[in-house]
Amino acid sequence: MPIAKLLLLATAWAALAGPAAAPDGADLARWRASAARVRIVRDDWGIAHVHGRSDADAVFGMVYAQAEDDFNRIEANYLTALGRTAEAPEAASDEAAIWRDLRMKLFVDPVDLQARYAASPAWLKALMDAWADGLNFYLASHPAVKPKVITRFEPWMALSFTEGSIGGDVERISPGELEAFYGQPSALAARETRARELAAATAFQEPTGSNGFAIAPAITQDRHALLLINPHTSFFFRSELQVSSDAGLDAYGAATWGQFFIYQGFNAHAGWMHTSSTVDVVDEFAETVSRQGGRLVYRYGAEQRPVTARTIAVSYRTADGRLASRTFTTYRTHHGPIVRAQDGKWIAFAMMYRPVEALKQSYLRTKTRDYTSFLKVAALQANSSNNTLFADDQGEIAYLHPQFIPRRDDRFDYTKPVDGADPATDWKGLHALNESPHLKNPANGWLMNTNNWPYSMAGPYSPRQADYPRYMDSVGETPRGRHALRVLTDRKDFTLPGLVAAAYDPYLTAFADLVPALAKAYDETPDGDPLKARLGEQVAALKAWNLKWSAESTQTSLAVFWGEALWAKAAAEAKIQGVSVYSYMAERTTPAQKLAALAEASDRLTADFGGWRTPWGQINRFQRNDGAIVQTFDDAKPSIPVPFASGQWGSLASFGARRYPGTKKYYGTSGNSFVAAVEFGPRVKAVAISAGGESGDPASPHFTDQAARYAKGDLRPVYFYPDELEGHIERAYRPGEVGR
Repeated sequence: MPIAKLLLLATAWAALAGPAAAPDGADLARWRASAARVRIVRDDWGIAHVHGRSDADAVFGMVYAQAEDDFNRIEANYLTALGRTAEAPEAASDEAAIWRDLRMKLFVDPVDLQARYAASPAWLKALMDAWADGLNFYLASHPAVKPKVITRFEPWMALSFTEGSIGGDVERISPGELEAFYGQPSALAARETRARELAAATAFQEPTGSNGFAIAPAITQDRHALLLINPHTSFFFRSELQVSSDAGLDAYGAATWGQFFIYQGFNAHAGWMHTSSTVDVVDEFAETVSRQGGRLVYRYGAEQRPVTARTIAVSYRTADGRLASRTFTTYRTHHGPIVRAQDGKWIAFAMMYRPVEALKQSYLRTKTRDYTSFLKVAALQANSSNNTLFADDQGEIAYLHPQFIPRRDDRFDYTKPVDGADPATDWKGLHALNESPHLKNPANGWLMNTNNWPYSMAGPYSPRQADYPRYMDSVGETPRGRHALRVLTDRKDFTLPGLVAAAYDPYLTAFADLVPALAKAYDETPDGDPLKARLGEQVAALKAWNLKWSAESTQTSLAVFWGEALWAKAAAEAKIQGVSVYSYMAERTTPAQKLAALAEASDRLTADFGGWRTPWGQINRFQRNDGAIVQTFDDAKPSIPVPFASGQWGSLASFGARRYPGTKKYYGTSGNSFVAAVEFGPRVKAVAISAGGESGDPASPHFTDQAARYAKGDLRPVYFYPDELEGHIERAYRPGEVGR
């Protein structure tokens, strides 16, 4: 690496290392001037309504308010984005953190981000400057807050985390495979790592994703468009707040901790909801690498191109608390960095990396007023992972597929590594927006996505699968997708409360196929079979069940425990055979396997709760004990019953819960996190709820003040306009003032 670049790199990371330097007079003067132009109003739920004179002032106040609520999560997000999680004290001796950081550093280079920041338009640089100033002013005015690693934020760091998904495309790179390639463990260790990752990938776990519904005026009682905003993320992953300015910014919704844009939300005229897409936009290329004349080359057509080598240092915390560093020589081709090996080939990883464009798109869409202006922003084509449901006060609704979709030769199966030596496999630019599944104002009056394929977005009015390349979807239909069709089809009378009721409909679609399959297995089993003799009452109970969750339902408990036991028997083989795990469970597991899983479920319920007829609410719980990002749960501590179930079973109101070490009860950590329903009338009207509360501080009254309403699906009114805030103001102040 050239000496000049090494010096730049050292300078870049110096901003992140060592004790915080006292701010100089110019910094303090600038921060105080910005704070004087910002007003923060906390409502009676602790939610910040931030107003600034300019957009930059609003950003300054927005991120300051977020830091007040949970600086820990802000820093954690940027440690992840910058590839520095292994430096945190809690990561001491965590070998896996080193490989996750290396994975991120294959793409994120501070020198590159500094250059991109320097070349950014003035308006965007002003926002990034304000973002860094807001965080640094928070740290300067809260000396008791001790960052784990990042003691000073620099504007260019905002470019490391420019899109609000819970997991970026880079997470598709296996840390175990990365270790097997760059760490050079034994072949046995590599196989064991891959086996562990396969087991983890097929274990029952809550799916990440979201629900979005857009309802046209024609099928609503008041003839106003409606939008459901229902991200399914880790709990406490996003902050709920409002940010506005004298320059026309006025957005409300969910912002990922540390980002300066509303990721899923609305303004006075339009709303946007993102759902994780099933489009295939991340590809692997199998490279034929050899050594010629002392250098590594890879074949590309008739050429032998040089493999690019790059040295990456990963800092990490040792067991005794010291900082150490490991250095890796990494490789890449024109397709992307090498991330693993397979069948004698090196595998290069290709994904979107457009940090400036992504930050522009994420911010500018919050200021759009209608579908036309929203499309203009979407033309930046820097969204690779999210479908969008859109609605506005002109009565228009729309669905957009991700805008960054590489054009590929559909002869090749891009779900597997393709031959990197064949130029025909290369990406050939991006699809135009109208070349991917999309729809505006369908005749049925509604659009939806629940992380299912796009070909049911509007029921029979949906785009046709045959009209698009197969890489536009890689999952197909899902239980939540079928559930959405069930609650939306043939409705003509939607209201805001009716939309919320649809979002919390308790039907569990996956069991509509699984329970009959169980009953059939039971009937086909000989009467003399010991399992049949002991499971008659359980099968009868499930056959009589209405397939709806509730806190009082004992059948929900039995069905969930049975489904999880059967999943464990089916998931790995379903993945190997390339079929849906639900189809495999219903159609390919044997009668004996189905009954054995039911016996296992019955035994576990009896051992843990005293009988298999245990109400679901006694098992499925919400608990928030502390502000830690990874919580410790305790059956002896207070918790709240939650009636809804996992999205794996088709629950639209998703609650991803499981047992933890030392617990028998299930505790939720993901699923419904922020939920909002919006009506776009002459004045926008909305209701919302956030899991737990707005603050990450257990001493705050807003740590768990929303938990009971969250568990009931009882959304509270949103105070969007100043007159709605009147009578609900807890405190009004400027950044840096004493208190909170």
